[in-house]
Amino acid sequence: MSDVELVSLDRDHPGFRDARYRTRRQEIARLALRHRPGEACEAVSYTREEQDVWRQVLQKLELLHQRYACAEFLEAWPHLGFTPSEIPQFVPLNERLSKITSFQFMPVAGLVTPRVFLEALSRNVFLATQYMRHHSAPFYTPEPDVIHELLGHAALLAHPRLARLHRLFGEAALSADEPRLKALIRVYWYALEFGLLKSPSGLSVLGAGLLSSVGELGSLEKHPGLRPFELHAVAETDFDPTDYQKVLFVAESSEALFQTLEAWLSPPT
Repeated sequence: MSDVELVSLDRDHPGFRDARYRTRRQEIARLALRHRPGEACEAVSYTREEQDVWRQVLQKLELLHQRYACAEFLEAWPHLGFTPSEIPQFVPLNERLSKITSFQFMPVAGLVTPRVFLEALSRNVFLATQYMRHHSAPFYTPEPDVIHELLGHAALLAHPRLARLHRLFGEAALSADEPRLKALIRVYWYALEFGLLKSPSGLSVLGAGLLSSVGELGSLEKHPGLRPFELHAVAETDFDPTDYQKVLFVAESSEALFQTLEAWLSPPT
């Protein structure tokens, strides 16, 4: 098992040439692969270097969240109890979430298919990574890491209506054929990963990918590809998960977005 490469990094990944980082990624991947549904998540013993990356990013993002995060995110954030001093473990986080929305974080070694990811949401399970981005690029990651999962997604899953919306995506995926599944993951991406809302002060952010990205939040108002959130257009727009987004969709309000998505995702009566 120790000789099997569980994690493959692209040549342009910040940690590609760092043998120590690659070994560390392998260790954390093995923790995830040992996990079985229904069991408590194994704690990750994060290094001082990893804790320092967490501290740097959280301190930057908390300032940006006050400026850009949507009301639902800011409402749920205090329930998480995150601090710069320590990367949260999944077990105490799951205990908090279970009391609010019943959602649980479950570790995975890396990216999973859209169907596996979405269908897990129907069971109140959010598949999440536990590894840390490379220390040389603390404000950038080409793939979802523990900072993205915790500082982007956790507060959304701690908000009851947003948690319900996640479940609806999961339930819709259970019976989806491949064209419908492709539309589902695109709409999920542009709403819950990179969604924007109009607000009295300009733009506010709903998407976890933006909420966990210092670089993208800091330059949001200069983004050249802002478009109105029109469901048919969103469902047909592809995306690149490894790069900054060239297109972002802006909904009129969180209520308008929620109503649109709930109607689109709910089965006909």
